[in-house]
Amino acid sequence: MSIPVISPLGLLEICKACRTIEIIDVRTPMEFQEVHLEIARNVPLDALDPVTVMKTRSGSAQEPLYIICRSGSRGQQACEKFVAAGFTNIVNVEGGTLACVETGLPVIRGKKVVSLQRQVSITAGLLVLLGAILWFVHPAFIILSAFMGAGLVYSAVTDTCPMGMVLAKMPWNRVKQPANTCCAR
Repeated sequence: MSIPVISPLGLLEICKACRTIEIIDVRTPMEFQEVHLEIARNVPLDALDPVTVMKTRSGSAQEPLYIICRSGSRGQQACEKFVAAGFTNIVNVEGGTLACVETGLPVIRGKKVVSLQRQVSITAGLLVLLGAILWFVHPAFIILSAFMGAGLVYSAVTDTCPMGMVLAKMPWNRVKQPANTCCAR
């Protein structure tokens, strides 16, 4: 089954028409805190339970549920989880939050954070550099650099990032959620 997508412009038109919609943002709580759509509710991808989300919806179960992330990839993964759980009224927001901000959708901004993508790049880069430096101590340490290179290839081919999943669980990527972050119109 092909998962439907909506452009930020299409989402803006729905919002302008004052229709009640629900948007689930599947980024980490820290990313969500930095900037998110006013009408989005945060349910991180690593904690996403489609059945629970559908049971706790504030709108009609027949209405589409819009899924958003930073740029679209994690949103697609979340949509696939919903489809695997038997829900078909799921729509991925094309281009994610970045595209929505550019389109002019209303957002709430918080403090600036280091994105998960940058954290992965920093960690991978440091481990590759460490492996190369430790090679001078013992040639076997080059395995660390090779392992990181293989991990990056795996992430690119499968469009999943095990290191990103681990980093998302780190304490600096967690925030206490307010009781209700959903502002459905």
